Amino acid sequence: MTNVNIIMLTINPMKKFLCAALVLTSLTLSTQSTQAVPLDKIIAIVNDELILESEFNANISRAVEQIKQQNAKHPGSQVLRNQVMEQMITRTIMLKMAANQGIKVTDRQLNGTITQIANNNGMSLAKFREVLIAQGQDYILTRERIRDDILIRQLQESNISQRIQISDREVQYFLRSQTGKSKTEVLVSDILIAIQSPVTPKNIKTAKLKAQSIHQKLVSGASFSNMAISSSNAAHALNGGDMGWRKIAELPTSMIAAISSLEIGQFSQPTRTPTGFHILQLRDTRNDVEPQQVAKTKVRHILIAPSEVISKSQAKRTSAQLYQKLLKNKDNFASLAEEYSNDPGSSSQGGDLGWTENGQMVPEFEQVMKRTQVGQISLPFESRFGWHILEVLERKSENVDDQVHENQARNIIGKRKFNEEKDNWLREIRANAYVEYK
Repeated sequence: MTNVNIIMLTINPMKKFLCAALVLTSLTLSTQSTQAVPLDKIIAIVNDELILESEFNANISRAVEQIKQQNAKHPGSQVLRNQVMEQMITRTIMLKMAANQGIKVTDRQLNGTITQIANNNGMSLAKFREVLIAQGQDYILTRERIRDDILIRQLQESNISQRIQISDREVQYFLRSQTGKSKTEVLVSDILIAIQSPVTPKNIKTAKLKAQSIHQKLVSGASFSNMAISSSNAAHALNGGDMGWRKIAELPTSMIAAISSLEIGQFSQPTRTPTGFHILQLRDTRNDVEPQQVAKTKVRHILIAPSEVISKSQAKRTSAQLYQKLLKNKDNFASLAEEYSNDPGSSSQGGDLGWTENGQMVPEFEQVMKRTQVGQISLPFESRFGWHILEVLERKSENVDDQVHENQARNIIGKRKFNEEKDNWLREIRANAYVEYK
């Protein structure tokens, strides 16, 4: 039977998904006519959230199955329990932060993501559901896990992006550098030995010695995947350390230096970063051909945004009413945008957003824009800003110019800094969390 790869969204807009290692399953209590079933046991408290024994056992089972699928060696019961518990703690912290910050994922967003995952696996949505059930997975719980994955991605984008600044000087230096000119993509695996808090000379030395010991085992023939599962502190440890395909220019500078001299299959010496020591394995390389032309779309829209005086249901209803008016006479688009749209930047221009390029708009908007034909008006759709109706006015392709190269460079630098800062951010939220084991 075909195995379904459920892919977790990354924190950056790389249009890619990473494999989800853990599942938080809901607790189901059942009763019998003659005997009461004991309540589920609390095994950890994370801030004011609980981790239940049933959740933990479900995640252990999934981790064991994942290791089997990778043909990797089981790291031992206690090591696996520690890995799974630590990942559950971090995940619990992030989901609570997302809730506190009011981050939500609509059913429309969730359905779009699940459809994309199904397409990535070469299936229709119906087939995807069918295969999941045949594999013994609960489709509803899988949906909610994916919703949580999206929440975590949005939380990371919101919090980590605020900590990143990119200067014009950095962009120009990058464009002139050898790394900036490289179009190479690399398939990399990673083992991270984290420096325990607080970062003291003693803790740095302890982490370094452990990383050196692991490196020696690799030299002696140990499996990189097995060592990652048993020893790594990275989020992708239970995936055998697999980081997936990355543009080399998007990797942190220290990682680029570590893999630059490696042949395929080789691994690096332990490399120091602010969070710990990394050992990297270069598994494959490929060249990404940069398009010489960029596609542009001229589009206008009407945005009905929820507010203190307009509820979400009212915003949805208003957008539906406007759509019906446009079906009767789409020439009214500009006047309706001026009267009703809540986008201050475009409403006075009849909703005109000018020429847009890939990556400029939020994903929900871009997806609808791409599938809407020139001269057509879309159905109302929702993004995090509210309900939109868009009209595609024109499409064209232009040669890539200096400004496009600068935008691409800024985007690559942003992803690199994001990857570097993410480790620091995860370390901080973990260190600041209250965790009590029961």
